[in-house]
Amino acid sequence: MKLLDNIRVLDMTNILSGPFATLHLSLLGAEVIKIENPDGGDLARKLGNVPKLNKELMGTSFLAQNANKKSVTLNLKTEDGKEIFRKLVATVDVLVENFRPNVMSRLGFSYEELSKINPKLIYCAISGFGQTGPDALKPAYDQIIQGLSGVMSVNGDERLNPLRTGFPVCDTVGGMNAAFAIMAALYERERSGKGQFIDIALLDSIMPLMGWVAANLLIGGQQPVLLGNDNFTAAPSGMFKTQDGYINIAANQQQQWEDLAHELGVPELTTDARFQERDTRKANRFELTPLLEAKLMQNTTAYWVDVLNARSIPSGDVVSLESALASEQATHRRVIETIETPGVGEIKIFNLSAKFSRTPAEIVSPPPQLSQHTAEILAELGYAEDDLRILKEKNVI
Repeated sequence: MKLLDNIRVLDMTNILSGPFATLHLSLLGAEVIKIENPDGGDLARKLGNVPKLNKELMGTSFLAQNANKKSVTLNLKTEDGKEIFRKLVATVDVLVENFRPNVMSRLGFSYEELSKINPKLIYCAISGFGQTGPDALKPAYDQIIQGLSGVMSVNGDERLNPLRTGFPVCDTVGGMNAAFAIMAALYERERSGKGQFIDIALLDSIMPLMGWVAANLLIGGQQPVLLGNDNFTAAPSGMFKTQDGYINIAANQQQQWEDLAHELGVPELTTDARFQERDTRKANRFELTPLLEAKLMQNTTAYWVDVLNARSIPSGDVVSLESALASEQATHRRVIETIETPGVGEIKIFNLSAKFSRTPAEIVSPPPQLSQHTAEILAELGYAEDDLRILKEKNVI
């Protein structure tokens, strides 16, 4: 049994935020039917660093987010397409879309209209700024939200700021927020028997992730300090130079700091007035760092990682993405799974990060070819082969 057995999801989403949300539902066992435009489908199908796959509408960006889903093409600007869509809505539990506000309403598919067809429908709309407010109708991609949310303003240091996060964090956390909200709505529906509308904004979703930084400003009245690779909550806590590279050290507790000073052979620093207490260490971190690095640079990163972790001082290497994905720990946790994908070959994609003891997540089918499941799903709605042929001739599917 899967956590979301017998839950059917209509996925109207494109690119990243929406597909990331529905990916989590599909990994948990929901049947996710991806509705795509017959003319090329999800734009992510054309995105990635392998031109051949982009031309085949199986770009790496699409492959990363769409395992376990079914692809149905449907032209929603046609009356036949709208009729099919309404029939599908009657069969599903959840609908997810990430169009700009009012797009679905203009098509005649607002939540109010669709809930008349299916009162138990959970309708989740994901957009840059939400469905209401002065910015609601503005276009938005991840980079725009990173800038407007304050994320870029708190990254980097005095030499490089503002600075974009190296992956689309706003899209990703927006999708995660949507998946969380959908699960909560499904739980509530078990008691009320009613569906509801969920309004997810990327801007709203990312801001709480800066909770500690924002709290210093909102409650403590302190503007964010640009510290680069240092941790603003403690010192010494950040990235330091070693003989052959860098090491992350997080001596966030007083005992960890004192143990670190002794391991590095500088116990006198623990009684130095500049470094004795947590807050004074933070204020004088730029004086402390070179004193520590002078000792750390006498040996390798691997040496210090072993020595410091053995003393319960949290430490770690700073590795490449390739090394991180291939690490023994990631392999043990099955962070990455391999699945055979027709026309592409074996691909490696992320599995669900949550580990359930009774209802584990599983990748059971590869990302679908465009329209791969149209005949299957429409047959369930009562459409015969001749009907499909006519719909294709009319560019409905």
